[in-house]
Amino acid sequence: MPELPEVEGLALDLRGRLDGHAITRVDIAAFSALKTFDPPLSAINGSFVDDVTRHGKFIDVSASGLHLVLHLARGGWVRFRDEVPTLPPKPSNKSPMAARLHLDDGSGLDITEAGTKKRLALYVVRDPLDVPGIASLGPDPLSEAFTIDVLGRILQDNGRAQVKGVLRHQGTIAGIGNAYSDELLHAAKMSPFKPANTIVGDDLQTLYDAIRTVLGDAVDRSRGLAAADLKGEKKSNLAVHGRTGLPCPVCGDTVREVSFADSSLQYCPTCQTGGKPLADRRMSKLLK
Repeated sequence: MPELPEVEGLALDLRGRLDGHAITRVDIAAFSALKTFDPPLSAINGSFVDDVTRHGKFIDVSASGLHLVLHLARGGWVRFRDEVPTLPPKPSNKSPMAARLHLDDGSGLDITEAGTKKRLALYVVRDPLDVPGIASLGPDPLSEAFTIDVLGRILQDNGRAQVKGVLRHQGTIAGIGNAYSDELLHAAKMSPFKPANTIVGDDLQTLYDAIRTVLGDAVDRSRGLAAADLKGEKKSNLAVHGRTGLPCPVCGDTVREVSFADSSLQYCPTCQTGGKPLADRRMSKLLK
């Protein structure tokens, strides 16, 4: 799933490609993707792109007072094309095409979603806060407003909830997903099952520094990259996520995994859990 660094990089890339262009039309190939009806999708036709920004994991194309907002969900992505077909894409359950955006010079964007679970969402709104997912976002972890005191209050408010889940919840902190929660907890040398309200003092400072450093460095690496290169950049710099069975780049121990119904987490026992393997999905504590 695209997370804060890739979405930030994608927004920067699209800003450079779309700036000053008019959107001639948007074709929908997957009807379930369009989540709004007022304003109608056709209201964006003829609008001039003013900016492309990010809210958490949402892309926001601002155009002549309207906002075309995109959430890529787990399998979505955007591909810029120098020339797009003039005919609308045909709706098909077998095609990854979700929507196509046409620009005034014949170029455009193909918005696709891999997999069978179609969760990609597209909105046309007058204000980004009209999108429920944006309105409910927690603070952005790279903003100046995200201080160590803010993080401390978040952790205390979540009681004994596991820190991994707290970091992933978009209403708590915006933009961190499964991959980067694994990465920053590894950088902090902290168990993903650690109760949130026990993270105080030096542990709180360590986690805060890891959040700012891991995400900040990933954003810096993403700046200037084309959309097509962002996924590869992410994968090549992961320490534990998606690396089950491989050696930890810090200590050399074997990266391990805990599987859940629809996701998994990866961690290093030596770096994060005192050498102890974590319990499986039926348990929420360290094996004794």
